[in-house]
Amino acid sequence: MSQQADRYSQQNPNPMPARNIPKPPETIEYICGDCGAKTAMKTSELIRCRECGHRVMYKPRTTRIVSLHRAAMD
Repeated sequence: MSQQADRYSQQNPNPMPARNIPKPPETIEYICGDCGAKTAMKTSELIRCRECGHRVMYKPRTTRIVSLHRAAMD
């Protein structure tokens, strides 16, 4: 029984590398659906344009390259 206890108490010889998980930004920029003004908002803030008061806001497209795999499309 002591062999089994020793076997399970050893550390993993191939541990996973530590990942650096980025923190989400505190403010996110949105584009107003009515007047087109860019507005930076915090996540806890109400969705409303500061210029015209419109409540439909859009996130701008990412500039990052995004690849779609064929399995995701099927």
